[in-house]
Amino acid sequence: MLYFLSQYGDGGDFFNLFRYITFRAGGAFFTALILSFMFGQPLINSLKKWQKKGQPIREDGPESHIIAKAGTPTMGGMLILGTLLISTLLWARTDNGYVWTVLLVTMGFALIGFLDDYLKVTKQTVAGFSSKARLLLGFLIALLAAIYVSTLHTEELSRQIAVPVFKDALLNLGIFYFPFAMITIVGAANAVNLTDGLDGLAIMPVMICAATLGVIAYVVGRTDFTEYLDVHYVAGTGELLVFTSAVIGGGLGFLWYNAPPAAVFMGDTGSLALGGALGAMAVCIKHEIVLGIVGGLFVVEALSVIIQVLYFKKTGKRVFLMAPIHHHFEKRGWGEAQIVIRFWIISLILALIGLATLKIR
Repeated sequence: MLYFLSQYGDGGDFFNLFRYITFRAGGAFFTALILSFMFGQPLINSLKKWQKKGQPIREDGPESHIIAKAGTPTMGGMLILGTLLISTLLWARTDNGYVWTVLLVTMGFALIGFLDDYLKVTKQTVAGFSSKARLLLGFLIALLAAIYVSTLHTEELSRQIAVPVFKDALLNLGIFYFPFAMITIVGAANAVNLTDGLDGLAIMPVMICAATLGVIAYVVGRTDFTEYLDVHYVAGTGELLVFTSAVIGGGLGFLWYNAPPAAVFMGDTGSLALGGALGAMAVCIKHEIVLGIVGGLFVVEALSVIIQVLYFKKTGKRVFLMAPIHHHFEKRGWGEAQIVIRFWIISLILALIGLATLKIR
């Protein structure tokens, strides 16, 4: 919205700053951060008053959670999403299709997560919204996003995926691109959801992953950078840097209240939405495979659950003491803060490897 103030500039005054994506990205970051600090505690107080007993805790989970985390309210993801939405609409170009795609995917998954959280809180059970219905709605949102994004991409890029490291490597999937994009978005949403099991565990890797994808979006949206790095140019994706900056600002504000011991949980409202946002961004910028590297922590968390379930069904035994894998380390005696910080470090390392794929050709 504020971008249109640039039309009043003459090329050398204050209004001209609004032409620059980096300036508006900074504005989105600070707007989201300030709004988080302003409305964080009032939101938490409202959630506590409404939920009373807080988020139901799994009885089969780590024993310490039953006591330490009892009564903590959930749906804190609304703080991130509210500040994210306001900041993005204020600072990003509202005539950009990629921005609207990522925003709508984010809010679509947020609604699914909100319904799940609402049912859990009101019924005081860990079984919320039907998992099959969640997946069905998620795939529908992802399909609509994939179809629309394919119309935004040029004919050269539409329905193709870029292969990292190899120069000018494109893999044409044809009609199969849509299932691939759907799996990318829904998979990212559910992987982040599975990771959100300890105080502060999910939000920092989400911010790291968002920052990485934001940098890549800015790079692939500029012809000078794409020519130098030999990566594919995707016009208009630079605006997604504004979105990711808002994610980071809102995420830091949320982390202030979510740091151990958490005053509020993100809930499915936040984790599904933010994971969906990461997947949608990867589809927009044609870096779906790189998302698997940058978000490798989320991939491992999801795989640990899949492996555990499949192996248990076949043998009646468990590979991990408990899944997702962060609970396995809890069972082995690792402290919560120890797990969280080490997982943050791993996430940062994976992000740097993902960024390196831009240069290694």
